[in-house]
Amino acid sequence: MENDLQSLRDALTSGGLTAGLDQLNQRVRHRFTAVYRLDGDTLRNVAIVDKLGEVVPEQLLAVPLGSSFCQFVLRDGVFTVDGSYDPRLVGHPYKGVVNAYVGLPLMKTGGELLGTFCHFDFEPLQMADSEFQFLEKVTRELPQYI
Repeated sequence: MENDLQSLRDALTSGGLTAGLDQLNQRVRHRFTAVYRLDGDTLRNVAIVDKLGEVVPEQLLAVPLGSSFCQFVLRDGVFTVDGSYDPRLVGHPYKGVVNAYVGLPLMKTGGELLGTFCHFDFEPLQMADSEFQFLEKVTRELPQYI
């Protein structure tokens, strides 16, 4: 895991946040890997990688906090969805649209909330526990590149 973390650091240092997200995206089956910065009641995309290389939909660039999955990350410290049925999403506008999501908070030095890191997809997917443990370490590296 330490070699993977160093490889990520190298990618971030040489290519910036997008290069780091690209490397993280290659590790999972999820289509999208992104970082969002909290800006009042809006989550603004800082960087996003699409495994298919398509133009990112406009609605993913600025998402109202109340209709984002990131709201649950900010509230609970982590949020995962690996299928279309999740009782926490009853009435949510993206229920049945985003069917796989893994999100973790990004904190500034000193503990202030900066935003979120996430992998997500329209298809239901699962993530290995070992990958999730790696992402917990990754989220301590990313804030300095935002």
